[in-house]
Amino acid sequence: PRSPDPWLKVHTAQLTSASVPFVFSAMDQVIVVGGGLAGYSAAHTVLEQGGRVLLLDKMPFSGGNSVKATSGMNGAGTSTQRAQEVMDSPELFEADSMRGGATRPDLVRVLTHESGDGIEWLKNSFGLDLSLLSRLGGHSAPRTHRGAEKFPGMTITYALMEKLEDIEEESDKAVIMHKTKVNSLIKGGDGSVIGVEYETADGKQGKAYGPVVLATGGFGADFTEGSLLQQHRPDLAHLPSTNGEHTTGDGIKMAVSVGGDTVDLEWVQVHPTGLVHPEEPDAKIKFLAAEALRGVGGILLDKNGKRFANELGRRDYVTGRMWKSEGPFRLVLNGKSSKEITWHCKHYMGRGLMKHYKSGEELAKDMGVDPKVVAATFAEYNDIAAKMENAPPEGAGEYDAYPTGKSHDKWGKKFFHNLPLDMNDQFHVSIVTPVIHYSMGGVAITDAAEVKQGDGLIPGLYAAGEVAGGIHGENRLGGSSLLDCVVYGRVAGRSAARHLLQTNIAAVQKNGLMAKL
Repeated sequence: PRSPDPWLKVHTAQLTSASVPFVFSAMDQVIVVGGGLAGYSAAHTVLEQGGRVLLLDKMPFSGGNSVKATSGMNGAGTSTQRAQEVMDSPELFEADSMRGGATRPDLVRVLTHESGDGIEWLKNSFGLDLSLLSRLGGHSAPRTHRGAEKFPGMTITYALMEKLEDIEEESDKAVIMHKTKVNSLIKGGDGSVIGVEYETADGKQGKAYGPVVLATGGFGADFTEGSLLQQHRPDLAHLPSTNGEHTTGDGIKMAVSVGGDTVDLEWVQVHPTGLVHPEEPDAKIKFLAAEALRGVGGILLDKNGKRFANELGRRDYVTGRMWKSEGPFRLVLNGKSSKEITWHCKHYMGRGLMKHYKSGEELAKDMGVDPKVVAATFAEYNDIAAKMENAPPEGAGEYDAYPTGKSHDKWGKKFFHNLPLDMNDQFHVSIVTPVIHYSMGGVAITDAAEVKQGDGLIPGLYAAGEVAGGIHGENRLGGSSLLDCVVYGRVAGRSAARHLLQTNIAAVQKNGLMAKL
């Protein structure tokens, strides 16, 4: 893991020495707004740099949407990949991300080139198991990491939460306040952000001072009149969402209120596989069927029992194909695929979101289609996969493949897993539908997570995670949301800690105390 910035470490030690009067106590902390993975990554990084942190979350408990992430976290050049002899590199990941829809090379470069370090940081600093790999849509190599048990977003975020809670109990370095809604940012006379105004659950108003990291998430669950969703994508407002009710664009609105720029607010990702509960088909909030289910070999069938898309294509592509095809749509995993991702299957089964079938014929009858049609779909799929098995890295066939090369599959699928599909096998199956999933747009930032204002910056204000825009462009690759939270959470934490120290050095100099250092 990255060691603390030497400049920060030396000067923090000097400024906290007993010989220096503490005349700048109003700026002795970094304030993190939002208790998801981005917020906790920023908080831990501030602590690693020698700072103190105050984390505020409007909800009764932390976690945000991060705990819902089900596929894993991308990383290129990791120890897990090396152990499994997976050939990958930050450069290849960078190219995949740009091809997948990103438009800001500077932001993508930080995301991808710090991805491996982010994975190792989680493993070494928090003892996390990230030993399993999947290849999701748009990736040239298996690079989406997860552990053997539970959803990866839950295990990763909880580990950071629990460690910060321990630090809060054992020292004065961290304070966590739940049920505390930040209503506005405080600006100093020089235009910098110097703190926040907040309100607790019992109505008490308060102020806290320090540079601010916004980590409040996107706006994918704000269906109110005049919401960011209504303003920028009213055509999507009728869709269900995978986001928690807290996802209302708070941080974006606060940044705008102090002059911050926004970017790409019109780019809202619709994920193709929201899970439909048979008893609540019209529920506005839905669980997500992890893209990892398709990564391990799951296929998508239309109402007629036929494939209609490259299951590992871009999310916007798969969603578009669904809108052009006939539903209901089913995500189908054979026995091998189900075994590889067994925890997910058990969880979805327990929630009534997935059904087990003893055979392909049983599945076909439940779909109301001739078993011969499903058998033909399986046979065609197996035949294509067999042709692709010994193909060169660039692929083979007459059709363009995604992310690159050629394929024998008319839908452009290049990678096949856990074969064959056999009518005599058992299957785990879910009905799926497109859902609002992720806001690619948000607050405009630099590659140091600084909030932009025109041609300049707003000093003291940083953004990380889904609240920040421009990193993913028009379409985010699966596995890059948790990565975004960790990488840019750490970047924001470093930047905010450095700003805090620079501000305090300036305060010391102004008070004529530098001679005592």
